[in-house]
Amino acid sequence: MKSFLKLIAGLAFVAFATAGVADASTKKKVPTAVQIHVDISSQSMSVDVNGWSYGRWKVSTARDGYYTPRGAWRPFALKKMHYSRKYDNSPMPNSIFFLGGYAIHATGYVKSLGRPASHGCIRLHPTNAAKLYSLVQKHGLNATRITITN
Repeated sequence: MKSFLKLIAGLAFVAFATAGVADASTKKKVPTAVQIHVDISSQSMSVDVNGWSYGRWKVSTARDGYYTPRGAWRPFALKKMHYSRKYDNSPMPNSIFFLGGYAIHATGYVKSLGRPASHGCIRLHPTNAAKLYSLVQKHGLNATRITITN
């Protein structure tokens, strides 16, 4: 009888301890609606929305002495206007942050697009940065994927 009571007490403890804990298999995954691919070798970005080509634009990534990270991320923040504390309060309009202080954002240096010119961020023409910002805002951070390759 004692072992039966211990078994019941153990089951009750397990039931109490796991109450309110969601099963990982029940968590709903958000499908990726906005795919952003940055190709460092061609200094270009392609954007697909729900599997359809949306645009292909020139970018500027890190110049000599700086680095643009490679990999894949979901963005974690949007800022309509950000100023870089690290680089003399440089304006970073329509910023989409994806890793620490790295972001995709608009630039006033449009003549530099198509070649490495940044401190590591991905710079876009202001018109294209505004379009991309709106897309990410509309579909959500969790439905956006940024991939950067050589």
